[in-house]
Amino acid sequence: MNIGGFQKTSLIDYPEKISSIIFTQGCNFRCGFCYNSSLVIPELFTKPIEEKKIFEFLKKRIDKIEGIVITGGEPTIHEDLSAFIKKIKEMNFLVKLDTNGSNPEMIKRLLKENLLDYIAMDIKAPLIKYEIVTGVKVDPEKIKESIKIIMNSSIEYEFRTTVVKSLLSEKDFEDIGKLIEGCKLYVLQSFMPTETVIDKKYINEKPPEKEFMEKIKKIMEKYVKKCIIRGL
Repeated sequence: MNIGGFQKTSLIDYPEKISSIIFTQGCNFRCGFCYNSSLVIPELFTKPIEEKKIFEFLKKRIDKIEGIVITGGEPTIHEDLSAFIKKIKEMNFLVKLDTNGSNPEMIKRLLKENLLDYIAMDIKAPLIKYEIVTGVKVDPEKIKESIKIIMNSSIEYEFRTTVVKSLLSEKDFEDIGKLIEGCKLYVLQSFMPTETVIDKKYINEKPPEKEFMEKIKKIMEKYVKKCIIRGL
């Protein structure tokens, strides 16, 4: 597994759990507003962290850490993801996966092997805008399949969207609502500009106003069972 970063402790990334975060290198999307450019752009990759060092740390923290969050980048592009998670599960940790939903086959495999306890999938945009927002060619059927697999699974899950006001309109959220209608939890994340965004034009993008976020929340509450805002 190509691991580009490791955060020893987090109180917010795995809902209601103390967790460690493993960041995988590489992503098949190129969202301009993404702030993890060092995990997405190959030229910016640092030397991968040895798995051995991570597992040595986790062994020492078995009584203090409840869950492991695997994020990126995009974890599901790695063929050895299943084998890697199996090692984590053997230590009796809960596992949360963050994914962009582009690889439903891997998601299905991980669920079938009972390797996940929580999954968070990014909904980048309504399907018609996916290629504009992600910067790459995207098969919309794979996104829809991942949504269906996750919603029909027996584990806890959430769908989430980073709200970039210059990219997404209120109408777009109506379309997103129809795409994930009936889901248990939908999270609106407020975009925050940083120097590490992939496309530097987003350094000057203003975060969405609270009023705009609340307006979107009301739209989404027509379609999902629960909608919350993070990052305000």
